[in-house]
Amino acid sequence: MATVVLIGTLDTKGEEYAWISDRVLAHGVKTLTVDVGSFSEDPASGADVTAAEVARAGGGDLAALREAGDRGAAMEVMASGAAAIVLRLYAKGQLDGVLGVGGSGGSSVASRAMRALPVGVPKLLVSTMASGDVSPYVGEVDVTLMHAVVDVAGINSVSRQIFGNAAAAVSAMAVEHEARAAAPEGDQRPLVGLSMFGLTTPAVDEAREELVRLGYEPLVFHATGAGGRAMEKLVTDGRLAGVLDLTTTELADDLVGGVLSAGPHRLEAAALKGVPQVVSLGALDMANFGPRESVPAEFGDRTFVIHNPAVTLMRTTAEENAELGRRIGAKLAAARGPVAVHLPLRGLSGIDEDGGPFRDAEADEALFSALRDALAGSRVEIVEVDAHINSPGFGRDAARRLDRLIDGAA
Repeated sequence: MATVVLIGTLDTKGEEYAWISDRVLAHGVKTLTVDVGSFSEDPASGADVTAAEVARAGGGDLAALREAGDRGAAMEVMASGAAAIVLRLYAKGQLDGVLGVGGSGGSSVASRAMRALPVGVPKLLVSTMASGDVSPYVGEVDVTLMHAVVDVAGINSVSRQIFGNAAAAVSAMAVEHEARAAAPEGDQRPLVGLSMFGLTTPAVDEAREELVRLGYEPLVFHATGAGGRAMEKLVTDGRLAGVLDLTTTELADDLVGGVLSAGPHRLEAAALKGVPQVVSLGALDMANFGPRESVPAEFGDRTFVIHNPAVTLMRTTAEENAELGRRIGAKLAAARGPVAVHLPLRGLSGIDEDGGPFRDAEADEALFSALRDALAGSRVEIVEVDAHINSPGFGRDAARRLDRLIDGAA
């Protein structure tokens, strides 16, 4: 029988969770409750995993947390503990889905546990925060959010419908997850991650087609910040046999403060895990902002392209490109697995080409030169290609090189 893990502050939401548990059980799915509440004077929550156990798993002591009275510190400990608990349950085959309901505090703790689980494990969060900025709760994984509409404060005519829908949804997902685990799909081709942008699509499409021909299942991630983090998460989870990172533009946004940054640790997961990777410099000629009026005034003298009313592209400078070359070089030089870098000497994107608005050979060369210097003496193979990144053959050859690296690492 499939099992849904219910994560919640049972010191304040015990009634709601008892009702939800009954609804999940009515759908023929078992429940296992994890209490992440930290301020109730009554430790007898009836949870399968008590708050004291969660606190210990997070490196703390429940009594000490209560005595200190620091809500923020307590939530950090309970969130860490909940993440450790669900990973332990998942490893034992005792978790087929996770459901949490709550306000901002409960949502932050439950979602932290959900984000620790691999992609594909059902994760449903019913939250009062679901109609705002949900990126802190979703992160880079497949958390499903449902707006609570009313506060999580008792079972009433509205919450009964919403919580009932949530119970039905997570039960169905858990049953599906259990079935997949029992009978894996027949397609067991090695997975390869690719990074793409609209302005590197021809290269990525060509690489994807070649990877399919070579016997891989390619997964394409849009380099919008969340896409890069999602790809890195799958690498960390051990899901990818290799990475074809043709589009590293998120690093430019991290450097200059653009809106599509994947954070400072982008391009590090494969290096740390020793996963074979072929890297290129797609769309590092640009940083991304919102509408033109949202671009910081300090960039007023730059070259811009209005990609659409919601997206403004800004050309990176030679100085910025040189810094990007140094950063990329440092990350790749530390890689534990095989790495190759393909340099498209005639342009980095669909608008960094002869006659294009972002064509700046000097700025591109600053990137190439800094990267060469940073990789000098390393084991990283540098492949200089006298072509544009979207030229026929560039993506295909990068895919073939990754295939050779994967074969060599096997």
